[in-house]
Amino acid sequence: MAKSQELSVQQKKEVTAKEEKTVPARYFMPNTDIYETEQALTLVMEMPGVEKKDVLVQLENDVLRVEGHIDFVKYEGLEPVYSEYNVGHYARRFTLSDKIDQDGISAELADGVLTLTLNKAKSALPRRIAIS
Repeated sequence: MAKSQELSVQQKKEVTAKEEKTVPARYFMPNTDIYETEQALTLVMEMPGVEKKDVLVQLENDVLRVEGHIDFVKYEGLEPVYSEYNVGHYARRFTLSDKIDQDGISAELADGVLTLTLNKAKSALPRRIAIS
């Protein structure tokens, strides 16, 4: 049975970059839930304000990189009366094990939520052993 949790405002965690950026902007780590089934891992990431055309999902050297870019034009001239989170881009990286089928990764963005499905490699899937 799942533990009940109280709803509370969570502060965005700013990504501290080790390398220099050519674009002056803040990057935040999107809140992410990870679910596992027998067939796959599912990552659900909150990226409010990001449009499909502004999402980058890239896999290189076993590292899955996810970035979401905000269009700051939407926020020009707005002075918040009250603010619970800062506006900025999103970035997150995950190192994948060999148990993930890197050719079987899919992504979907709907209502500011990015869902990544990472299928497990055939060698990592449970299998039934026949008894003779």
